[in-house]
Amino acid sequence: METLNIETIKAKQESDFNNAKANINFQIRGNNKYYYARQCAMFHLNLQVHGFDDIATSSKVLAEGIRFNKYSITLGHEYGYDLKRFNSKQEMFGFVIGYNQAVEQMEAIQNYQRAEGMLPIKL
Repeated sequence: METLNIETIKAKQESDFNNAKANINFQIRGNNKYYYARQCAMFHLNLQVHGFDDIATSSKVLAEGIRFNKYSITLGHEYGYDLKRFNSKQEMFGFVIGYNQAVEQMEAIQNYQRAEGMLPIKL
């Protein structure tokens, strides 16, 4: 088993942060910057799987991507279709985190129901 030292962990964390930050159009600072960037990346993945509405379908999100702006989340680019608008970036982060937790709970319930034979097995 490979042992990880603190420098390796920090380098991986910084790499993950930079990848997630690519879709965020404002500065993230402070102790929670890695957490917020990861939540935004998870939100993007959730939209790629589930879509958001009748315009921002999963195929459109896969093709165009999403952008996190200080006061909105948009499809494609900064001036694209607004998925949602906010009064502050903290409000946006709260929405993103809540959405991710709701999707996580929904998937956990569906997995439990499949395991118990309540739902057909997902292909």
